[in-house]
Amino acid sequence: MTEFAHFKYSEPGLNEDECLAGYLSALRNEPEPGSDRSRSFYHGWRNGRVDRGHVEPDQAQREYAKRYVAAQRAH
Repeated sequence: MTEFAHFKYSEPGLNEDECLAGYLSALRNEPEPGSDRSRSFYHGWRNGRVDRGHVEPDQAQREYAKRYVAAQRAH
């Protein structure tokens, strides 16, 4: 069995707890967050919507995914 080193990626300016809260909100089919929510929350919400197949990834999400993959490969 191959063991892998733990990989954790964080985007500057994003709060992981808020991203998770937004993601879970999307999984519960809650409406798009308003201006009372953080950028991190919206990021998580948007990713949840994409993962559920409700919307296609936008350019910003594709660019984020490229940065994530590049960081993971460099790890």
